[in-house]
Amino acid sequence: MLPWSRRTTSGHTTSGHTTSRPRRPRPSTARALRPFAAALLLAAAALAPASSAQAQPAGSGTGAAASAAESSSGWNDYGCRPSAEHPRPVVLVHGTFGNSVDNWLGLAPYLVARGYCVFSLDYGQLPGVPIFHGLGPVDESAGQLDTFVDKVLAATGTGEVDLVGHSQGGMMPRHYLKFLGGAEKVNALVGLAPDNHGTDLNGLTKLLEHFPGAADLVDENTPGLADQIAGSPFLTKLNEGGDTVPGVRYTVIATRYDQVVTPYASQFLEGPDVRNVLIQDKCAADLSEHVAIGLADRIAFHEVANALDPAHAKPTTCASAVS
Repeated sequence: MLPWSRRTTSGHTTSGHTTSRPRRPRPSTARALRPFAAALLLAAAALAPASSAQAQPAGSGTGAAASAAESSSGWNDYGCRPSAEHPRPVVLVHGTFGNSVDNWLGLAPYLVARGYCVFSLDYGQLPGVPIFHGLGPVDESAGQLDTFVDKVLAATGTGEVDLVGHSQGGMMPRHYLKFLGGAEKVNALVGLAPDNHGTDLNGLTKLLEHFPGAADLVDENTPGLADQIAGSPFLTKLNEGGDTVPGVRYTVIATRYDQVVTPYASQFLEGPDVRNVLIQDKCAADLSEHVAIGLADRIAFHEVANALDPAHAKPTTCASAVS
């Protein structure tokens, strides 16, 4: 229950009739939620790039993330050659505030153990903001993905990749597919909790109008966040004319407990070659929310594996958590 909500309390008279105790007026939703919206704005302000900082080069890692990427066990191995069973390399696309390592400590080893060549990139870096990526303009991030896919194709000697993305990483590739020629290089896009039609953050984004200049603050300092707000110019352009492009298979894996991309049903796509999966339809006991479905949910990982190799798909159940 939210901290500002109230339970109705009642007492009983001696005659047996129920009477309600007087209640203080409830504050408006907008006024009650303002502290939470303020917290969002503080986060945007804290991430404002320092004027003297230098931008990170496209696709590069920074600090601990770069070191971990170099030593990651089995993935980002440019000597890997796809097998006949899994002929396409898999490119993992992290979410907002993520990076090429931390987002994939669960899924990358899972796929490597199943015989895939797996690669992950960093994108959307802001000047002076290490580790936390996916904050730059989403269309520019799609350009970084384009460059990285070409690098993977050249290294592996293949003609197509499969993309698996979490959150923004499941949505951003659609710009690459639709506007940057990516459809010729991609066989499938699998999105884990992707914000395909943006998010209202359970109504928080609607409160920006209550803070003069707030929208400009978010747009200037964290343009990647602004692009993901439902109804943004970026998303309007992305979804005009349909959600999909021909020649690419799409899978969306969502959780009803998503508290970041809301409403969760907005994640689903419409169009041919689309498969929308609500993970609770596979296992009602799965309580994964927005972060867990991408980082640790082996039931969701099983669905990813099915999407990558539909010819050998196996039923996903609660038992998939230990498979």
